Amino acid sequence: MQFKLFDLGLIDYQSAWDFQKSVFLQVKVKQIHCALILCQHKPAITMGRKSDKGNILADKEDLQRLNIRIFEIERGGEVTYHGPGQLCVYPIVNLAYFKKDINWFLRSLEALILEVLLEFGIQAQTRPGLTGVWVNREKIASIGIAIKSWITFHGLSLNVKSSDLANFSLIRPCGQDIMMTSIENILRERVEIKRVKETLTRRWYETSNFARIG
Repeated sequence: MQFKLFDLGLIDYQSAWDFQKSVFLQVKVKQIHCALILCQHKPAITMGRKSDKGNILADKEDLQRLNIRIFEIERGGEVTYHGPGQLCVYPIVNLAYFKKDINWFLRSLEALILEVLLEFGIQAQTRPGLTGVWVNREKIASIGIAIKSWITFHGLSLNVKSSDLANFSLIRPCGQDIMMTSIENILRERVEIKRVKETLTRRWYETSNFARIG
């Protein structure tokens, strides 16, 4: 299967969201088969379709001082934080080419994250009944998607840098009282997002469900 790769680098959330919509339309009209968008975001809080505003713990004045905007978006899942210390991955996938099965798609994203972390020597886990990836009791990756006409958008965020974790204290991540961690926190060493990006892209094409079916 042909996946067109877009690397947007560090970008504000609104611009990346608009870009996703543009690529979604290209996939829908079959200008391209599917796409994989990689980026890092300037600090932002996003709320999924059923998010509880009470899970944002900071007041408007604090968020304005920190220059953090709130976006209400069409993905599933609860409130989360995005920042430059994360790698965000947005697969624009027409499931008609693979499986029209949302659960399969979510589990495939989790499997991809587990494979990437294992390359860094990190044994991570999923949890029954929950979406995302944990290392012991701390969450390292979140997943929230939207699907229209069996085409996916939004996706996953993988915490890489330890310096960006403090802003998770502004929210209840994914609507839960959980601690977030990162690759750097676990390894206790500096890890470049470029290295994680290269690993994830290679694993996507070599071992993901999408590569195998294509």
